[in-house]
Amino acid sequence: MLLIGNGRVITRDQENPYLEDGAVVISGEKIKEVESLTEMKAKYPEAEFVDAKGGVIMPGLINAHTHIYSGLARGLSIAGNNPTNFLEVLDGTWWAIDRHLTLDGTKACAYATVLDCIRNGVTTIFDHHASFGEISGSLFAIKDVVKELGIRSCLCYEVSERDGEEKTLQSIKENVDFAKWAKEADDDMVKAMFGGHALFTISDKTFEKMVEANDGMTGFHIHVAEGMNDVYDSIRNYGCRPVNRLLYNGLLGEKTMLGHCIHVSPAEMDIIKETGTMVVNNPESNMGNAVGCAPVLKMMEKGITVGMGTDAYTHDMLESMKAFLTIQRHNAMLPNVGWCEDVKMQFENNRIIAEKYFGKTLGILKEGAAADIIIMDYKPFTPFSDENIDGHMIFGMEGKNCRTTIINGKVLYKDREFVDLDEDKINAWTMEQSKKLWGKLNHRVYE
Repeated sequence: MLLIGNGRVITRDQENPYLEDGAVVISGEKIKEVESLTEMKAKYPEAEFVDAKGGVIMPGLINAHTHIYSGLARGLSIAGNNPTNFLEVLDGTWWAIDRHLTLDGTKACAYATVLDCIRNGVTTIFDHHASFGEISGSLFAIKDVVKELGIRSCLCYEVSERDGEEKTLQSIKENVDFAKWAKEADDDMVKAMFGGHALFTISDKTFEKMVEANDGMTGFHIHVAEGMNDVYDSIRNYGCRPVNRLLYNGLLGEKTMLGHCIHVSPAEMDIIKETGTMVVNNPESNMGNAVGCAPVLKMMEKGITVGMGTDAYTHDMLESMKAFLTIQRHNAMLPNVGWCEDVKMQFENNRIIAEKYFGKTLGILKEGAAADIIIMDYKPFTPFSDENIDGHMIFGMEGKNCRTTIINGKVLYKDREFVDLDEDKINAWTMEQSKKLWGKLNHRVYE
């Protein structure tokens, strides 16, 4: 039993939202009780005490869309790559990387990504993987890493026709094999979706194969209308817009998640709403790729469940919250929009999305919820209470404030040190793999 206390507690539980000097008691993998520190110490004197040291105790963060395959890209410059549009970004950077990823490279990407997530207080991820250099077994390689490091993960593989039929079929098979494993394993820490790249890289024939192969096992996780080329391709070659294509091919539904949705029409939004399909917004990535601002305010006005992801641009969800607010206000040319939507995406909708897959109460501190808890080293110099939590969250906190991360009742990261983990050994091996990858991409040797 653990007792986390000596700090302010933000619960995200409307019935008990904030405790000035609170404590969270963990029994096994679940939260047992949330109350004042004094009361919890008296009630559970035998519990191991985890000292928040005056910081903020809050639910672990959820990232609804990331890409492990980009884990070795930090600092990378590919010779001759100077993209002027989104398709050139994909082809010159990300497809170039994933075409050279071996299983070892994928595993190294997973280590790099997950360690950064834990450092930033992220306790649950939805990953969308691509490694066209070596497809078979790639999701299982990631599974081994996420289980070793202890992060809650929902994984899928990116089906695409961009590298020919053989790799398309391998990608479908990887999704199927992993989804079958996940269903049989029934592991509440690792789940599966069925991945797909953008619609302009997938024909209706392949969609048919995906739906047939999936056979209702899980939902689809697919990029939609991230760039205008997706829209042009659907209209030019199929006579309809992207969301309509997904509807006609049977991919929409309550467990399907559409990434980005920047260039969707009001009619497409209505289809998304009526089918119960979810959307995930990735504000920093969208700005970085210069693809536009997603109409999140309009989608949420229509009642669509829109979550927040990073697209691996960062692993700091609080940074993404800041970016979302600025891009939406800039786009609307209004300084008073986006606040409520920002908070709802991260702390309500991401929880809804995650609970559909993991079958546990996540992203909240209350009795019976999964024991995914972080401690933020944040000591305010202005008044801090339940009246202004979100203001401090958006304008004051950053992922690097995270000092302790607990996932599924296990302390994985304490006082900025990983617990029972040889970080230096992992980093050294990951560095070896990154040098191999970079060497292939730039035809040189990295010392």
